[in-house]
Amino acid sequence: MSEVSISDYLQTHLKRGDGQPMNRQIYQLLRDGILGGAIGAGLRVPPSRALAADLAVSRNTVTYAYEQLGAEGYLEARTGDGTYVANTEPDMARLPAEREAAGTDGQAVLSGRGSRLLSGIGASAMQWGAFMPGIPDLTRFPHEAWSKLQQRHWRRADPRLLTYGDGAGYRPLREAIANHLRTARSVNCSPDQVIITTGTHQSIQLVSTLLGERGDAAWIEDPCYWGTRNVIRSSGLEPQAIPVDGEGMRLEEEAMRTPPRFIFVTPSHQYPLGPVMSLARRRLLLEYAARHQVWIIEDDYDSEFRYTGPPLASLQGLDQADRVIYLGTFSKTLFPGLRIGFMVVPAGLAPSFVRANSEMYRDGQGFLHAVLADFIQEGHFSSHVRRMRQLYAQRLRCLQGAIRHHLGGDAVTSGGDAGLHLVLGLDDGADDVRISEAAAAEQILTRPLSAYYADPGTARKGLMLGYAAVPEEQIDTLFKALARVIRRGGGLATA
Repeated sequence: MSEVSISDYLQTHLKRGDGQPMNRQIYQLLRDGILGGAIGAGLRVPPSRALAADLAVSRNTVTYAYEQLGAEGYLEARTGDGTYVANTEPDMARLPAEREAAGTDGQAVLSGRGSRLLSGIGASAMQWGAFMPGIPDLTRFPHEAWSKLQQRHWRRADPRLLTYGDGAGYRPLREAIANHLRTARSVNCSPDQVIITTGTHQSIQLVSTLLGERGDAAWIEDPCYWGTRNVIRSSGLEPQAIPVDGEGMRLEEEAMRTPPRFIFVTPSHQYPLGPVMSLARRRLLLEYAARHQVWIIEDDYDSEFRYTGPPLASLQGLDQADRVIYLGTFSKTLFPGLRIGFMVVPAGLAPSFVRANSEMYRDGQGFLHAVLADFIQEGHFSSHVRRMRQLYAQRLRCLQGAIRHHLGGDAVTSGGDAGLHLVLGLDDGADDVRISEAAAAEQILTRPLSAYYADPGTARKGLMLGYAAVPEEQIDTLFKALARVIRRGGGLATA
């Protein structure tokens, strides 16, 4: 292709009046022509003034395209000799032999670890509405108080709150969390043991990475939170499902003969069924962990919302051997989008966890940490939790009443002593996944209980019903619609 034909090439392909700047069009056409082979390497390109005249555009328009192509390596200027198309062809002889194609239709395949992760995903695309479990009432958040605290910190303009953190998190927030946990949850900790994360998933991944080796066994409750199982699996650990009964994780002699590396539990309010781990079983678990050097990961995800007495003391508070790592977040107490969680680790591990958190995740969000610290220290947090506990208790009673009204007094429920959801039992032969899908088609969100078991095929059937974000005046009407869906599915279990 000659210089003249380059001009002809551009005139043929330029689209005037379509809104795209001419300089970008010229750049794009020349680049595509070079990459596609229509404009060969070593060809001399027309001078900018001549090409501008041919195309009836300003010289600056052409100069922009040439300079951009030169900067990206498509053109090279030769002193005293003009500008030429650079040779950008790769040296194919240096490439190793082609690998045999994998996958179908030219699509790259995921790794085995990636495939296992996606085979068990539980995150829903819909995160707001009745009766979505685990969602607090975001309309009742004290926006005004939070906004005033934010404005205070913007006025202070402290640059340290806008840069990377130190791996542990904002010191005043760690102090506020430690004080709260000692008072409300009987957790034995100092601020130096508190590490701020973005939530439970990050905390579990950090624990798995620092304290586990690939292939290590990790006991998980069956059923359990899907996120726990998937993060454990994606971290290279081998989850082993341990059944749950009315006292929490069932520690059977046969399983205990082979100690795992980790035991993940929700002792204060088992997720999702709701039982509280008995004191005898807590003591057995702690003794077992101490004897066999097992790490217990205590996920205390919604302990602030207990409706039949005061919040229960943490498992960590009973630990005398430094084998418990305590996890918590503000997702249920404040709002999930805040993405602030925390972990309490034994004092001897804290420096390593701080360094690893900084190295792996580049800790930051100092501004939000500072706002939250003030929110806790000035009493807004405790006041908000107290108000929401009363509100959620009322909504729980409304939902329980609606269940009795529309399904009868023999309907089986569990988990109503605490938290933000309860479980409505279905018949063993019911398809709770299909019932949940049918409810979603009517804009009613539930989660099938069977999806939380290691083997959904042999799992208990039920629906998880979140009530925290549903106004009292809507609960009966919405549940009436859900009851119709359940009856159509033939799935109601009775006592």
